[in-house]
Amino acid sequence: MMILHDTLPFAPWTQPHARRLPGVMPLARADWLMVDTAYGAQMAERARLLATRKRDVLALLPQAHDAASELLDNVLRDMPAHGFTVTPEAILRPDEVTVHPDPARPLWTLGHLLQADFCILQKQGDEHMLTGAVLCFPSSWTLAEKLGRPLMRIHAPVAQYDQDMGQRVQRMFDLIRPDQPLWRANILRYTNPALYQPRAEYAPKDKDGGGDYIRSERQVLLKLPQTGAVVFSIHTAQVRRCDLTCDQRAALAALDASVEATGRPLHPPPL
Repeated sequence: MMILHDTLPFAPWTQPHARRLPGVMPLARADWLMVDTAYGAQMAERARLLATRKRDVLALLPQAHDAASELLDNVLRDMPAHGFTVTPEAILRPDEVTVHPDPARPLWTLGHLLQADFCILQKQGDEHMLTGAVLCFPSSWTLAEKLGRPLMRIHAPVAQYDQDMGQRVQRMFDLIRPDQPLWRANILRYTNPALYQPRAEYAPKDKDGGGDYIRSERQVLLKLPQTGAVVFSIHTAQVRRCDLTCDQRAALAALDASVEATGRPLHPPPL
């Protein structure tokens, strides 16, 4: 199913300072969630995937249940500012669909409420480890291969994610404050417009520098104050290349020129 935006709702990579890895910036706590013009279509696709591919798109290790419940509580508290009507028994979404929250299935509930995917990372020893996620729109990775793995192992297929980068990212995870989320947005070129794009590690991808579809992920890091878990949310938007603005096309050309000159792609996916 092809779901496209008319325009990209975010594109910080048009600014040179946002292109430097890992490219994170401060974000107001009130702005960590997002609803955009593709909400209805993306939510219908999420519902389909959660009904037909639940084992592929949803997983929660036992040690992450408290963190998942805290995440759901935080989201429910913040949702009214984004056009949702929230009561303990039911949530009315902006597209007029009603969802009945299930506290026993916090990630399943989140998957039916927002366009973003949510990953939970918890400190185990020296590194944060992926302990749960609702991941309906993976960009060439699979939840099964990453669940229960620490950050360095998760990023093993990413050449740029070396020991130095891993230490920088881990330090960022350790220092992030609950009242100060961080965000970044990557840019990916795809020949296949499907939002659900699972791929095994090292398998060929439907990515191409000249691909017709430009996919960008708004990635937010939020620390939960009670459990201390770090939430990594991924809000995906996708447009045809011809629907980029003039500034976005110029920035994309500059990024492509840099990749060609250095041989190193910018903004590798963080998971």
